[in-house]
Amino acid sequence: ASDVYKRQLSLLLAALNRRFQKFADDVKPYIYIRWLVVFILLVTYVFRVYLLNGWYIISYALGIYILNQLIGFLSPLADPETEEGGELPTKADDDYKPFVRKLPEFKFWFSCTRAFLIALTCTFFSILNIPAYWPILLVYFIALFLVTMKRQIAHMLKHSYLPFTVGKPKYFSSDDKQ
Repeated sequence: ASDVYKRQLSLLLAALNRRFQKFADDVKPYIYIRWLVVFILLVTYVFRVYLLNGWYIISYALGIYILNQLIGFLSPLADPETEEGGELPTKADDDYKPFVRKLPEFKFWFSCTRAFLIALTCTFFSILNIPAYWPILLVYFIALFLVTMKRQIAHMLKHSYLPFTVGKPKYFSSDDKQ
């Protein structure tokens, strides 16, 4: 009987995995809509926490998780300081190497969405409303954010990379006037 349940469970998990993959494939092209949904989840969560006046530990954990994901999103896959052959191009005559992220945009979006949904769900359980003095958590989070981002920006400047692309490059002939 145990083998039958294991088989049914594995079939159920496989079916859920296929449905999720179909959903992921369907929403992947809609970048702005996906991030709008994350923003709506963020506003909903902040509004709920503000109205209920609690869940500060959950909010702090959410902030630390999102910060960790943001660092992965801003970091190159091959860190030039630690990996052999992970140098980023520094001169115009170097071979073109696209910026490859440690955490791709879609996975970053998915982890943020999942984190906000879990945190929102946690606000429905009063046992998770652990009392804490929120100003200390806020000051500590801001300090952690500033120190972490300072280190990340210094790494970007040291290795001359920018993790964002601003649209498609435009090429002009020598005849065209800009």
